[in-house]
Amino acid sequence: MQIIRTIVWIILTAILVAFIAMNWTKVPVNFWPLDGGNYVHFEWPVGIVALVFFLLGAVPMWLVHRTGKWRLKRRIHSLENTMLATSSAPVPSTLEETTTSIPEPAANRSAAGPEA
Repeated sequence: MQIIRTIVWIILTAILVAFIAMNWTKVPVNFWPLDGGNYVHFEWPVGIVALVFFLLGAVPMWLVHRTGKWRLKRRIHSLENTMLATSSAPVPSTLEETTTSIPEPAANRSAAGPEA
């Protein structure tokens, strides 16, 4: 499974690099309108603009995913520790008494001789 994931990442990286290389012309990007009809704008290459806005959309969702995964791992570890703590608890005395009063098997009684 790791090899497939690596191959997919290599292919995606190659596509991204090719896209940025083919779209290296600078374009004005208007971010915020100002008074008088002007805009706050930057002139960046198209590929960089696409990469920046892709990351602006992907990073929050990645953080939500990692946070959920972290919370589930903490919950699993907590439940596992609880199970270990309860499984190593001392056995109640009623169970100990029933296990010590088990009658002998019939084979051992007949070897001792006839009963009177």
